[in-house]
Amino acid sequence: MPSSLRPVLIALLLAALLFAALPPAASAPAQGGAARGGEPALESGAVVLMYHRFGEGQYPSTSIRLEQFRAHLRALQQPPYTVLPVPEIVAALREGRALPPYAVGITIDDAYRSIYTEAWPLLRAARLPFTVFVATDAVERGFRDLMNWQQLRELVGSGLVTLGNHSATHPHLADARRARVRAELELAGRRIEQETGQRPTLLAYPYGEYSTVVRKVAEELGFAAAFGQHSGAIGPGMDLLTLPRYALNEHYGEPERFKLVIDSLPLPVRDAIPPDMLLSSQNNPPLFGFTVAEDVGGLERLTCYVSGQGALVLKRIGARRVEGRPGQPFPPGRSRINCTLPGPQGRWRWYGVQFYLPGS
Repeated sequence: MPSSLRPVLIALLLAALLFAALPPAASAPAQGGAARGGEPALESGAVVLMYHRFGEGQYPSTSIRLEQFRAHLRALQQPPYTVLPVPEIVAALREGRALPPYAVGITIDDAYRSIYTEAWPLLRAARLPFTVFVATDAVERGFRDLMNWQQLRELVGSGLVTLGNHSATHPHLADARRARVRAELELAGRRIEQETGQRPTLLAYPYGEYSTVVRKVAEELGFAAAFGQHSGAIGPGMDLLTLPRYALNEHYGEPERFKLVIDSLPLPVRDAIPPDMLLSSQNNPPLFGFTVAEDVGGLERLTCYVSGQGALVLKRIGARRVEGRPGQPFPPGRSRINCTLPGPQGRWRWYGVQFYLPGS
């Protein structure tokens, strides 16, 4: 490829990532958190990947083709990448310990049967650890396209697999009552522990949707970390209860995109607005903004994209702060803003958020 075309291709890939299909509400479960405290150690971050189904071509928005997944695993087994158990990544961030420069975690949502039949043999052969987030009600009901408790116990018994909480019935928690949120998470955690002996300390919000209330309940229940489905790398100083993950599927699982993702770095921000990702008619479209850590250098090439609207017009406030408001209100459901900035060694810094407007 001519070197003059490479920046154009990268820009197109970055923009395309914003429009990656969110898992549809009927078939699969789908924000952003600001850094807190002092400036983070910028290179000590990690990328967390998110999959759902494997080789299930009838669900292209939530499934990865097996040849794509095999290519991902081959890449992850080569230097400089280090695949770590997600709890180990979380513990390092919580304790302020350094992570390898290209640390990666693997997560899989919803406990689909193809995890067991297709992904598990490949991950086991590669000895790569991963976390499965389980919505327990569907497992209890014995749906044919989901794993059963015995299969989940087998995964846990291997020593490679951690189970995480994905609620009981997989509802839209962001606009649920506080008591419902707590009951959903408590029931799921109790059932996973009863069936497998493993008490989940990690949470994945169903559909990636949460509010300040949902986050507070997760904190009260003692979760070590909670993940959404917004894009971005994670790093020191980030809110551990609003961590991002990169969604991978048939449309967004090709080699160029995958390398862009696993090479990404955190874009460390603070004082992010709005404080709540739950929208209403009173704050739609939201005023969006953040202050960028000084360590990352100039912001001249910082770009933000709004799902369905294109580039966000940003206003610089002082040397390190940017703010902007999307030109149009978001539709009901999930919408995203992704921000990127070129980093060292051809890598990209990434900060993303996902908003939720009830009524979809």
